[in-house]
Amino acid sequence: MESPGPSARCPVQEQRARWERKRACTARELLETERRYQEQLGLVATYFVGILRAKGTLRPPERQALFGPWELIYGASQELLPYLEGGRWGQGLEGFCPHLELYTQFAANAERSRTTLQEQLKKNKRFRRFVRLQEGRPEFGGLQLQDLLPLPLQRLQQYENLAIALAENTGPNSPDHEQLTRAARRISETAQRVHTISQKQKNDQHLQRVQALLSGRQAKGLVSGRWFLRQGWLLVVPPRGEPRPRMFFLFSDALLMAKPRPPLHLLQSGTFACQALYPMAECQLHRVFGHSGGPCGGLLSQPEELEESYKFESRIPQGEVRVGSTKESSSVLTKHRLFMV
Repeated sequence: MESPGPSARCPVQEQRARWERKRACTARELLETERRYQEQLGLVATYFVGILRAKGTLRPPERQALFGPWELIYGASQELLPYLEGGRWGQGLEGFCPHLELYTQFAANAERSRTTLQEQLKKNKRFRRFVRLQEGRPEFGGLQLQDLLPLPLQRLQQYENLAIALAENTGPNSPDHEQLTRAARRISETAQRVHTISQKQKNDQHLQRVQALLSGRQAKGLVSGRWFLRQGWLLVVPPRGEPRPRMFFLFSDALLMAKPRPPLHLLQSGTFACQALYPMAECQLHRVFGHSGGPCGGLLSQPEELEESYKFESRIPQGEVRVGSTKESSSVLTKHRLFMV
């Protein structure tokens, strides 16, 4: 048997070499993207925030609502970049962590920023002309202000991915391993908080849209405090007569059925009148006949004694609401049950 050559490398050395290559690649990506990120932050800070402050085109409250802590985020990037350029990844990222709260503040202000931009572009002629002029500068490369405003939140996600990759590919004996691990954990926690804020803002937008679709006194405040899941048209099949379309809104805690207003209605055309609200907490799900081996088979029933406690009484006759018409699956909603078979 031949002995291994002197140039043969053991598996541990090969693994360490792979880690080092990944670490170097991640570090290079972090540095290059940080330079580009800082450049874009500086363009907005110089040509929008700074000039708007000097010209007085926007009042301070409107400017703050539009840009939030943009300049402070720009300053944090300016502090971080020299550490990255010097190869002091752990020290730089850990020193950057106290500035992460700026990203949480920026996320909380994101919806207000978007609304302010739309309002000012619509009603402020001076601001609209100013934005067009600045966006036409060659430094922006065709990017619009609305494309640049989400930049810090996009960068936070990159920070998380790159910091985790650096920590994972840094050996435990490395002097900056502990710093990178702590920084990656704090950046991930901040990214999760920002994600939660973003999800709540999107849900609030859905709820406002749904609330605007519902008309009548009974509809006021109906969807507040809920999480919107989806909506869609279903067909109500009475004991006699033609099927009637109804719009169903599914929330985290309730299923709402609404009737479309007549298209020629003088004041409420295009809206829906609430007909029934089925609280999920007061319903039970049971397996019934048909497709019992798949996820579609089930029965959603509400006890009769709970009917009086509903905010909206169902006006469905003692017939059925048939959902879908395919041979593979169908659903039936009676006054007290939703069958899915």
